Amino acid sequence: MTIKPFSNRITRLFNIQYPIVQAGMVWASGWKLASAVSNAGGLGLIGSGSMYPDVLREHIQKCKAATAHPFGVNIPLLYPDIEKHIQIVIEEKVPVVFTSAGNPAAWTGVLKDAGITVVHVVSSSRFAVKARQCGCDAIVAEGFEAGGHNGREETTTVVLVPAVCSAVDIPVLAAGGIATGRQMLAAMVLGAEGVQVGSRFVASLEASSHINFKNTVVAAMEGDTMLSLKRVVPVRLMKNRFYQLVEEAEQRGAGKEELVTLLGKGRAKRGMFEGNLEEGELEIGQVASMISDILPAAQIVENIWKEFDERLANPVRIT
Repeated sequence: MTIKPFSNRITRLFNIQYPIVQAGMVWASGWKLASAVSNAGGLGLIGSGSMYPDVLREHIQKCKAATAHPFGVNIPLLYPDIEKHIQIVIEEKVPVVFTSAGNPAAWTGVLKDAGITVVHVVSSSRFAVKARQCGCDAIVAEGFEAGGHNGREETTTVVLVPAVCSAVDIPVLAAGGIATGRQMLAAMVLGAEGVQVGSRFVASLEASSHINFKNTVVAAMEGDTMLSLKRVVPVRLMKNRFYQLVEEAEQRGAGKEELVTLLGKGRAKRGMFEGNLEEGELEIGQVASMISDILPAAQIVENIWKEFDERLANPVRIT
């Protein structure tokens, strides 16, 4: 792929060629995927939410060996061993950390004191302002369309992105419902300076997600995902037997305790990593309905950027 010069605050902040970030997804984004995306000119992220501390260190070290380009780690701030994860990324000199699912005030200063670039994922402009005040270098504005854990506000990407861009003066990445260059261009017209892409990279050769899950993503149609478990932690799931059990429980007014018991332990691993498509939790975004193949991560980056570049040069005429 011929690289046309492109520079904005996101590419300069991460020292990358394209303002495309691969989301740090549990059970899908290990060192193989992160290094492949970074080698292709984007920013790859290791998803630490499903990793024990020693496993995270192993993935970081393998990623370092597999790429000479910048990469990062996504750390959910509600992770039980958060202190160990923070210590590991500092010790291993990871250049970029994306934080999510929690208050950035606790760890942003610690990470920045270690020379790490910090980005926080938000679902509202109010939280974006708080992240900016904590010293974050950039924001991910993740809309309602996104897979996995989601905001209670249920604000769509097309509404959230311009709101966040108006609320803060630091660079904003758009996330949620983005898998193509056309969608990337739309996000940047709304004010974002780059995109974070998750679901499209789940259906990649390098993703650590199970082939059964990848094939289910490719086969997904519109309406096959729903936001669920709102009384526990809102999460967008693929419809399957587990989803139906949750739906039935919520419709009869089940409380948080019952839903937590139904969720149990290891549901996400069972579904996304082990390939149990009926009993497992299958986290994926609405944009799964637009994904029709499993590709190398480098090809995904190239396809997104090529379409973005072509549409930027030749916008659709309105007559």
